[in-house]
Amino acid sequence: MESVSRISSLLESARELTLDAAQSARSSRSSPKTMSTAQIKKLLDSRNDREVLEGLRRVISMMYRSQPCLPFFSSVVKNVAAPNIEIKKLVYIYLLSHAEAEPDLALLSINTIQKSLSDSNPQVRALALKTMSGIRVPVISQIVSLAIKKGLGDMSPYVRKAAALAVPKCYRLDPGTLPQLLEYLGTLLGDKQYFVAGAAVVAFLEICPERLDLVHKHYRGLVKKLVDMDEWSQLATLRLMTIYSRKCFPRRTRRVKKSKSNGTEGFYGDDDEQGEEEEETVEVVEVLDPDLELLLKSIKPLLQSRNSAVVVAVARCYVNLGTQEYVNSSIGPLIALLRGPQDIQHIALYNIVSVCLTRPEAFVKYASHFLVRATDPSQVWELKLELLTLIFPHCDAYLKSIILNELEHFSGGSDKELVREAVRAIGRCAQSDSRTSARCLRLLLKQITSLDGNLAAESLTVIRHLIQQDPASHTNTVIRLAKNLDTATNPRARASIIWLVGEFSGIDGENNIAPDVLRILAKGFADEAEPAKLQIVLLAAKVYLHHLNRSDIQPEVQKPTPQSPAYDDLPSLGNEGFRDLDGPSDTTYQAPEPEAEHPIVILWNYILLLARYDTSYDLRDRTRLYKALLAVPSSTQLASLMLLAPKPVPHTPSPSESRTGFTLGSASLVVGEEGGVHGLQGYEALPDWVKPGNEPNPSLRDADVGTVDYDKTRIVPAGERLDSAVRDTSTASPSKTNGFGAAGLGKEKKLEDWLAESEAEEEESGEESSEEDAEESEEEESSEEVSEAEEESDDDNERDRLVK
Repeated sequence: MESVSRISSLLESARELTLDAAQSARSSRSSPKTMSTAQIKKLLDSRNDREVLEGLRRVISMMYRSQPCLPFFSSVVKNVAAPNIEIKKLVYIYLLSHAEAEPDLALLSINTIQKSLSDSNPQVRALALKTMSGIRVPVISQIVSLAIKKGLGDMSPYVRKAAALAVPKCYRLDPGTLPQLLEYLGTLLGDKQYFVAGAAVVAFLEICPERLDLVHKHYRGLVKKLVDMDEWSQLATLRLMTIYSRKCFPRRTRRVKKSKSNGTEGFYGDDDEQGEEEEETVEVVEVLDPDLELLLKSIKPLLQSRNSAVVVAVARCYVNLGTQEYVNSSIGPLIALLRGPQDIQHIALYNIVSVCLTRPEAFVKYASHFLVRATDPSQVWELKLELLTLIFPHCDAYLKSIILNELEHFSGGSDKELVREAVRAIGRCAQSDSRTSARCLRLLLKQITSLDGNLAAESLTVIRHLIQQDPASHTNTVIRLAKNLDTATNPRARASIIWLVGEFSGIDGENNIAPDVLRILAKGFADEAEPAKLQIVLLAAKVYLHHLNRSDIQPEVQKPTPQSPAYDDLPSLGNEGFRDLDGPSDTTYQAPEPEAEHPIVILWNYILLLARYDTSYDLRDRTRLYKALLAVPSSTQLASLMLLAPKPVPHTPSPSESRTGFTLGSASLVVGEEGGVHGLQGYEALPDWVKPGNEPNPSLRDADVGTVDYDKTRIVPAGERLDSAVRDTSTASPSKTNGFGAAGLGKEKKLEDWLAESEAEEEESGEESSEEDAEESEEEESSEEVSEAEEESDDDNERDRLVK
């Protein structure tokens, strides 16, 4: 009979599988037929599991298409007591989305979900705990807290992980449950299973990241389990350990003396006799705490992780916690991320640049990875060019030549943005290494004749910065640039050239080209753009000021004073200042003829006249300022200080220097200045290192990790049974212990004794087992009948109650 019933059940299951396969094949060939609300409710109210499952699938598909599904709430919820696990999963998914809209009806299912917490299937228990904590009804917060407490003692780690993930959900439901949840977290952080501990760390960072006292005794256990966790738990744990290390491990350094000899020794190695003294140099070495070193060594295998975020997180730990050796070990895995997709490559480059800004010499051997490819998008090659300029001063001559060849190639390309960035990169390379500035200058001078005005202006800006580094040796360069004023059309480019001519207007005295350049520019002053006009007026002021300083002539001021009356017929000798009233004198005063004005003075007055009637307010105001400075004799010194003062050598910073304050791996590092001075909302910088003497007692981390007290009524696994059997055997009588007796009986058994003993035990155990098997079979049959009857009555009662 048993075989017939088994065959019939197999046939029934095969029939259902065939129907499901046919239905799925039909649905894959054609779009599913839409059903009315009444038809779906009819499927949900059916007693056939297959029809109920079909109705739930349709409801869930409507839910994910954002169609209204609330009319089916009562019909779906009453299936929560169904024994089929597939039906339960779909009901729980529906409850998680719609329980907040119908809290009263959702509360009817809490009883059934609580019963599922004691189900024999750990998957059902975990799903029930997840659903109960996900139902956003504040009334059940205490019930959820009790469910989490029950999940802590579950024998299945899958259920304990669900309990850990339910902790922050319970906190969001009712923050008043925080004291209870902290106790639960203290237990979960010490769990022996790595994926339970990882979920506990995620919950810890969400509800109480400042309570580091809960982490002390679990620190070493978490560090050892870190390698086995999943990627998301590894990210959370690495973040926690970085904060914990900053707050609990002070930064200590030690001075180490290094002997530096001249490399020569005596014939017999007797340096003292030869009077050779060794020079001692003191080097400051960072000393790591043993627990911090344990962390840094334990996470080293994670540099080979398949997840790029984990690699960046380990690099962040090494950069912010470790020494230079640890940082160098993380650079290779960071470079390996450039072989990934473009999005990962883009994010990895931001983090590589951030590390390279502080330690550029470590990236020199990876220079070939930063060469721009034809398939690279703009956001990638911008960062690659920046990396090339950062490592440029630390490269050898051959590698520098390769980088400059690459930049020269891109500066002559067709992509305007790439050409502009290449020109800026050449300028940064020349600023960082003065030995290559001559070659960089030659490359840039080729661009000033470009038809692209913006490119010519960018090149001239970089050239101006290079000339300011060593003005005396670039006189011929300025003359060459002045000759290009006829062809330069961009206002910024013309303004840069005119400014450079003005800076060199005081060299070689009268042989300088600045007055002649000013004369040419004055002819077309009205047609110039405003930036060029401003520089022309400034050039005229500098040329006029140099003329005044060279000739030592002050401008005449036609104002009568008491000491010099304004008379035309003053005698040269005799009573000066008085008129001869008796009659005309024999000698009369002859006024000298006015000398011809200098061409520079004429040019200056002409420029003042042109600027006086210009439409630009800024130009007119600035012209009045220069005129006032140079009109009063006593203010020429002030004018020299303002106009002829040596300008500081400009330094073009790397574009990513503004991002150095952000933590490695954060979104604010990628967004940069667009996210604000303090980063994006929610960004938290790493805390400062704790000061020596303020750190917690290291003995707190020596505490043994407490084991989780599981439910005593659970099923004992086979491993624990074997352990208990071994313990029982160790305390057994001498006749059952490896042939050795008690302390006084140091006598070993012989083979004959062993064989006789084993035969007697087998006979006794055979008789006892036959009797016990008969009794157990009778008891099992009766208990199975009773349990089946109870389960059927419970399911019927539950279904009837939900229907009502």
